[in-house]
Amino acid sequence: MSKHVVIVGGGIVGCMTAMALVDSGHRVTIVERNQIASQTSGESSWAGGGIVFPLLPWIYSEPVNQLTGYGAKSYQKICERLERETGLPTGFIKSGFLLLPPYDQTAAIKWCAAYQQAYELLDKVDSQLAANTVQPSLWMPEVCQVRPPYLMKALRQWLEQNNVTLLEQTELSPLDEIKPLTSWETLDGLEIKADKFVVTSGAWSFQLLKSVADKLNIKPMRGQILLYQPAQNLKQIVYKDGFYMIPRADGKLLAGSTLEDVGFDTSVTEEVKAELAKKAEVIMPALKGLPIIKHWSGLRPGTPKNLPTISAHPQIQNLYLNTGHFRYGLTMAPASARLVLELMAMEQPFIDPSPFALAIA
Repeated sequence: MSKHVVIVGGGIVGCMTAMALVDSGHRVTIVERNQIASQTSGESSWAGGGIVFPLLPWIYSEPVNQLTGYGAKSYQKICERLERETGLPTGFIKSGFLLLPPYDQTAAIKWCAAYQQAYELLDKVDSQLAANTVQPSLWMPEVCQVRPPYLMKALRQWLEQNNVTLLEQTELSPLDEIKPLTSWETLDGLEIKADKFVVTSGAWSFQLLKSVADKLNIKPMRGQILLYQPAQNLKQIVYKDGFYMIPRADGKLLAGSTLEDVGFDTSVTEEVKAELAKKAEVIMPALKGLPIIKHWSGLRPGTPKNLPTISAHPQIQNLYLNTGHFRYGLTMAPASARLVLELMAMEQPFIDPSPFALAIA
């Protein structure tokens, strides 16, 4: 029997969860404190780079790699479906990922072999990149990207076409009681009833749940990004020393990003702009002197070891969490949507859910 599920948070994880619920026959409402697919709300869903890959996967745990690996393999079909059913672009491109030295070459090759990731070691790379003589670069041709603002607009359109109710500019009151959840009140006093609730509020999740989940270790981490339009763009994603450069199909180039622990402050700073520009110019000297078209920030839901919480609340019946994906919400979204759906249906999960369980005591 289909149930009414309310999803709290309309970012990439919330929208993918809604899509999975619709596909399994549920009636779905999304409650979003801002506007879904908005480019002014500070959420990471539209502000991120859109690399469908966990940058340096060999530094992460197996549970993180399970979620990101599933997501990376899922995106082409998801994007093809969204484009076919909505007529909107997602910006999906198989652009490849070039890792410039220094990096742990032994660990990287071992990971590629273990996870069947195609790779090559290259002594010569794109002529636009600064010369390197330290060690070979690692080229992974199968890595893909999406364009987050495009993807979010397509997801929103798909949800509307599939009768998902979108309650935007609607903020819920923090939960403060351990009791079965059958309704949740907004700050305006509106009571929203449902059979089940899923919190997918990213960096804002702890604010909603701190009285009933004080061990939920999620905090906002700001990331600032620059946008260029070089005369000749890169042909692939490039990553070096914690800094990525992402070429778009329209000739634009993203360069970023920072990891700043500044609370819910989404402002941008001239100091960081100069630092990012300097790093970009070191990697791609042709950017020197070019205008920066845009400079923005987003808030990631920071968590220890990049491990999200995907779990039933152990004390509150009908409440589930799918949140805290930090840098890889986009990449993990398909897997975490599937996992929370299986937990809600009390089906056998496709991966071990215990690493993602909510700690209470």
